[in-house]
Amino acid sequence: MSDQSPKSLPYTQLGSGTNILLAFHGVGQDGPGCFAAVEKSLGRHYTVYAFDLPFHGQNSDAPFEVISKNDWKNSMNHFLKENNIIRFDITGFSIGGRFALATLEAFPENIDNAFLIAPDGVSEHPMYTFATRIPPARWIYGWLMRHPGVFFPGVHVARTLKLASKSLVRFTQQVLNTPEKRKTIYQSWVAFRNLKFDIPALVKTANAHEAKVYLFAGVYDSLLKPQAVRKLADLLPKNQYIELKSGHTRLVEHAAAWICTLFK
Repeated sequence: MSDQSPKSLPYTQLGSGTNILLAFHGVGQDGPGCFAAVEKSLGRHYTVYAFDLPFHGQNSDAPFEVISKNDWKNSMNHFLKENNIIRFDITGFSIGGRFALATLEAFPENIDNAFLIAPDGVSEHPMYTFATRIPPARWIYGWLMRHPGVFFPGVHVARTLKLASKSLVRFTQQVLNTPEKRKTIYQSWVAFRNLKFDIPALVKTANAHEAKVYLFAGVYDSLLKPQAVRKLADLLPKNQYIELKSGHTRLVEHAAAWICTLFK
């Protein structure tokens, strides 16, 4: 079942549980595709609202604009009121982690559990900072996305110089192999750049409201390695930071199976 609020937040509803889970997918995905494994493992416990982020899925024609935390809070507040939702859990995978963190920051008093799966937004890679926050570099980044004949040879050079792993190169080729995918990646990186966080302050806020944060990282994840989330992991109880024997693409599936054990 799909619906869309007046604030243009398309979602797909999965599962039939009495608990609510708001779910934010990774770049190049859509809500139902990313969280099908969550429905399979947790569909009896949760009703999942799997959102399509801007430039993805049902939201692929969203107008390009840089999203502020206040924009996001207003949109989510509208959604919650429209659906009479007061208490809920959240999950975010990869770039969807930015939206999960923004939701946690905006509504800590309403959240019981936050499941962050290889989340973007905990730390920021220097390349992301360079490509999105410096206007001339942002122009170069956009130009490279429009001229893959220049970009992809550079990726192979990085592999030759051992600046990028084989699996990372393969992933890059898969997510950037069409003009549409390259446009989605570019728009997402640039438009979501203002969703950045003071992680120690956010954890303090979550603790004050008794919102539990669970952090998942993949031992074999070459896209977002465990050390990229170490800043957050070090602030959590040991049993709330979980390293799974998984790469990036199957991490949601493995995390869902682990989360399932919490409710048995």
